[in-house]
Amino acid sequence: MDARAVNTWKAVLGVLQLQVSRPIYDTWLRNTVGVSMDGDVLSVEVPTSFSSEWLEQRMYHLIQKTASKVAETTMEVQFRVAGSDAVSQAPEEAPSYEPEERQLVARQPAPALNRKYTFQRFVVGPSNQLPYNAAMAAAEFPGGGSNPLFIYSGVGLGKTHLLQAIGQHCIAKGHRTLYVTSERFTNEFIAAIRSKTTEDFRARYRNLDVLLIDDVQFISGKEQTQEGFFHTFNDLHYADHQVVLTADRPPKAMHLLEDRLVSRFEGGLVADIQQPDMETRLLILRSKADQMTVKIDDSIIEYLAQIAQTNVRQLEGSLNRVAAYAQMTQQPISLELVSQLVADLVHTPNRRALEADTIVDEAAGYYHMSAEELRGPSRKKDVVRARHVAMYLLHEERGMRDTDIGRNLGRCDHSTVSSALRKIRSQINIDVQLRRDILTIKEALYS
Repeated sequence: MDARAVNTWKAVLGVLQLQVSRPIYDTWLRNTVGVSMDGDVLSVEVPTSFSSEWLEQRMYHLIQKTASKVAETTMEVQFRVAGSDAVSQAPEEAPSYEPEERQLVARQPAPALNRKYTFQRFVVGPSNQLPYNAAMAAAEFPGGGSNPLFIYSGVGLGKTHLLQAIGQHCIAKGHRTLYVTSERFTNEFIAAIRSKTTEDFRARYRNLDVLLIDDVQFISGKEQTQEGFFHTFNDLHYADHQVVLTADRPPKAMHLLEDRLVSRFEGGLVADIQQPDMETRLLILRSKADQMTVKIDDSIIEYLAQIAQTNVRQLEGSLNRVAAYAQMTQQPISLELVSQLVADLVHTPNRRALEADTIVDEAAGYYHMSAEELRGPSRKKDVVRARHVAMYLLHEERGMRDTDIGRNLGRCDHSTVSSALRKIRSQINIDVQLRRDILTIKEALYS
């Protein structure tokens, strides 16, 4: 092993560790090592071919730029899988199926998969690390520990992306894989009953290695469909075949879902995708910008990441809107232009209509207490937490001043409100449950 390559790559890793999130560093960079330097080419050994592909697709520009800075000359970085002589370079285009993979795909029962939804194109951050790792495990080892795998999240946060990424990966490995929405499953099941072709239906769904069901919450309340799905699930699960489900809520929150299905869904791994934090939003936008022909300045990306906070679709949509307008008008992309194009993301029409009492009532109800109790003098831990969340929402969603918030919430003084706001702001990015609480209340307020 080349000592110069080892030391150079260690220096590169030291810089990268300060520039990327800890989950990304631990997952993709920590177990890599520099192995050789030949002129301006640095070869780096990675543990798996999947790691190589991910680094090439998602981080090559940053890695190459950092290596050049460390070496004080323009460097090219190549990745090599441990134990293999094959060296991989950053491709000029997004990954596509190899010919043998296309043959495997062609032999499968035509799942409706979007080729863009791959693991390589999924940006990983603290908000989605667990479901991402679980999805990778299910794809690599179908029927293993993550079975069944249940992924849930709000709209546009990537659960369908992960589900289809599992499908792409399993199909490429030759597994019999089927991706369907719960609506399609329901329609096919009812049609099979009416046409007396239930044996064909069973054969289609139970002779699989991997079954992927999207938006499974829609089978709630449909007794016949739940009956059919229950037996399909059991046959696959007992045979150690992989089942992956997505929904917009956890199993226990599906009140019209039969208890036996709730029990089975919770019998494997349940993972939720949360709203992306600022760092992840930046990664998503920079990744998307790298695929565009239009040059997007970092200041524009940071501005979009600050205002588009709801979901990944909103992030990508805002960037697409800016890039498309710039291409059509041939205008340079400035902050002033961008602020005009995405003004609807900054000002939410419903916010002005929100009453302070509505916010307090929603916060109190979420924490299973009355508004009077929340406004009262109690210093119980759960009451104080609800009161602080209400203060935060009154400030963020209504724009109320600290003194007005204090008057609304039991005549708290200005310093009490200011302290509560500072506490919530410091905790919201590290306290997963707090962030989830606030997002859920906000969704209820604007639904």
